[in-house]
Amino acid sequence: MLFNSLAFFLFFPIVTAIYFALPQRWRWLHLLAASCYFYMFFVPIYVLILALTIAIDYAAGILISGAEGRRRRYYLMASLAANIGVLAFFKYYNFLNATLLQLTGAVGVAWPVPFLSLILPIGLSFHTFQAMSYTIEVYRGHQPPERHFGIYALYVMFYPQLVAGPIERPQNLLPQFHRPHRFSSVQARSGLQLMLLGLCKKVVVADTVAPVVNVVYAAPADHGALALAGATALFAVQIYADFCGYSDIARGAARVMGFDLMVNFNRPYLARSVAEFWQRWHISLSTWFRDYVYISLGGNRVPYARWQANLVITFLLSGLWHGANWTFVMWGGLNGLYLVMSNWTAGLRQQLVRWVRLDRAPAVHAVVQVTFVFLIVCIAWVFFRANTLHDARTILYTMASGAGLSPRSALASLSAAGLSPSTLLGAAALGAGLLLFDLAVEYRLSPDWFDRRPIWIRWGAYYAGVALVLALLGEQPFIYFQF
Repeated sequence: MLFNSLAFFLFFPIVTAIYFALPQRWRWLHLLAASCYFYMFFVPIYVLILALTIAIDYAAGILISGAEGRRRRYYLMASLAANIGVLAFFKYYNFLNATLLQLTGAVGVAWPVPFLSLILPIGLSFHTFQAMSYTIEVYRGHQPPERHFGIYALYVMFYPQLVAGPIERPQNLLPQFHRPHRFSSVQARSGLQLMLLGLCKKVVVADTVAPVVNVVYAAPADHGALALAGATALFAVQIYADFCGYSDIARGAARVMGFDLMVNFNRPYLARSVAEFWQRWHISLSTWFRDYVYISLGGNRVPYARWQANLVITFLLSGLWHGANWTFVMWGGLNGLYLVMSNWTAGLRQQLVRWVRLDRAPAVHAVVQVTFVFLIVCIAWVFFRANTLHDARTILYTMASGAGLSPRSALASLSAAGLSPSTLLGAAALGAGLLLFDLAVEYRLSPDWFDRRPIWIRWGAYYAGVALVLALLGEQPFIYFQF
């Protein structure tokens, strides 16, 4: 079920009303049944895959806590193998098969393994990582095993964050299912505000910008540098509004019922360094890879060369997590390389700042840093959005060459592709508006600024937001559903 659908607009209030009407002892069962129904809206049979991994991880958690020595590790490895095995089969089988077919074909050897018609279970990467975090935390002694099978199943399947996160840790979410939640008008208002904000980001911004991006990236060779650069910047806005919008709706829906999900985005395009960007973007995934991959590889507690290798490996795996395509691997590797280069050039950049006296103008320095980080992040987004590596090379080469930089040629190619000037202007205005909104929240507006406005302003904003969402509602899938 999509958050931006009429079905969800009926599902959410009914589920929430029943939740508060039920005694505490039955609420977990109600939420679990509702979560199953929510997930089965997509491909019903795939709920059985979730049930299988839930049963394995539930048993593994109990076995790990009661075992000693190597047996604990064996139980953990069995749990991780089950989760990674399911993920690898559905998400990477055909990708690996195609890669091996190309490699064997290059040396003249026939590859007999057939391809399979697989439909990727929606949200598989998200709930797989959440399940893995549970068994890892139990193994590390940071989380006691959950003895209530239904509560554990709900931890994995909790509908607000089931499909695209945030990827919750057991220490945060599991205890909340055991606590009674009373209806709070303050929490309900805050949650509904967050849901409306998320819907506006998705429906009004992301879905309005998407057609421009789709048209340009469908045929990059037909467009010049300015059109490609503009579409890339708009994709940066689209993916942020789309995914941040999902996270806002998820957190808002959970908050109405009294649950607190972690913040997944913190105005990432205002980051002043690549490292800070990854502290602000998809925080639940970034911290997952940091805690379970990067630190496990040794983190920065190893020789310098190994430290830099750990960064690149972590980001390569992050890229592969996003999709079974070499474009995602390149995207991850490039972001890892950014961090390595940032470490290598730290001293040189400090000297340059002093030489041009930017240290005496901190506001200007901040603008330069934010702009530079946004530009290199957009370059990486080219690989994320491009359909093939060839398309990505075409886009980057055209932008680097400067061919087609004039606004007239850009408008001509975009018009020929069916995009009107009003569509382009609207997309650009929405993108700029979202970034200005983040800027205001970051530097000017207090957290309770909106709640302190007069009632006519607040309710006017509510009505305007709802009207825009309903007028533009198209039930377009969220970008991260494919992961």
